[in-house]
Amino acid sequence: MNEIDEKVDRLARLAASRGLGGILLNTQPNFSWLSGGRSNQIDGSREGGGGSLLVSARGERFVVANNIEMPRLLEEALAGLDFSACEYAWTEEQAMPGTPIARARHSVGGDIGGDNGLIGGVSLDAEIASARAPLTPAEVDRYRRFGSELGAAVGRVCGALVPDLTEIDVAQRVGAAVSSIGARAIVTLVAADDRIGRYRHPVPTVTRWGRQVLIGVCAQRHGLVSALSRIVVSGRVPDALEARTAATARVFVSLLASTRAGATGADLFCAAARSYAEAGFPHEETRHHQGGATGYRSRDWIAHPASRETVQQRQAFAWNPSITGTKIEETTLVTEQGLEVITTSPDWPSIPLSVRGQTLLAPAPLTL
Repeated sequence: MNEIDEKVDRLARLAASRGLGGILLNTQPNFSWLSGGRSNQIDGSREGGGGSLLVSARGERFVVANNIEMPRLLEEALAGLDFSACEYAWTEEQAMPGTPIARARHSVGGDIGGDNGLIGGVSLDAEIASARAPLTPAEVDRYRRFGSELGAAVGRVCGALVPDLTEIDVAQRVGAAVSSIGARAIVTLVAADDRIGRYRHPVPTVTRWGRQVLIGVCAQRHGLVSALSRIVVSGRVPDALEARTAATARVFVSLLASTRAGATGADLFCAAARSYAEAGFPHEETRHHQGGATGYRSRDWIAHPASRETVQQRQAFAWNPSITGTKIEETTLVTEQGLEVITTSPDWPSIPLSVRGQTLLAPAPLTL
């Protein structure tokens, strides 16, 4: 069974279990997931895309779109994937917003479940996210290549930084590096000097950096999202930064060690909270989220005290523990063979971590 067939089978079984005729996917992350990394994006400011994918409870597959989008979807975006066309006039869609659901229902002969609050359908966001979570072997391969290239690209930019650049200058260089590997930055955070400790989500400004700068990136390629953060220091690394980063690495170890199939988000949050306290920084977990599962969104779910989402056997995670003034963030694959940090930057100073019999690396501050 190839990647697309396996995903169609997951959705067909979900539809049958809910007594539905089929499931319609319209959001950009879900479209990309089902199509193996293709895209229905037109307007990047919207969650939904141009055209939807429909899977019937019998395993049939359709693309549902208006007459503007259908030719491009069939000839380019979905070429070779064997989706049958279910087309309608764009004027009909404007007059009756429920047109995609009505056409999908007619195609499969039954009620429709879907994502994105579809008008006239059964909302299945949580169930679809669960079906999307386990990575296929092909996705694991794409993720490894992407994470490796992203870590190298961001590492090169960081190594070439010089003091007095503005945060916006740094963000532009990072964005260009991400673009050079065929990806796009969907989150870019940059904090200079004191802003590192003041804000957990530092949107770039015209502030110039002099002593140290933090860069955080979530990038997307073929639908998959990888995340990482790096700290660059001009001159000697301050003792306080070194100590706090080492303590943050202890929390990172705890999160990685607890990321086992079946563990809940609440379990992972509690593990992080205990580690902060043991490292001498109690309650830091209340100042920022610790990250969580990733894949086709920057975070599919975040670990928190009430989280009931569970770790799957083959899944990606982006943990980002932080102690005021520092942060560690990498993308890690959980597979049958163990844990694999995929966004490591070559020749970057690192903190060795012992995790369940493996030695993994966390990024330390880079001294220019």
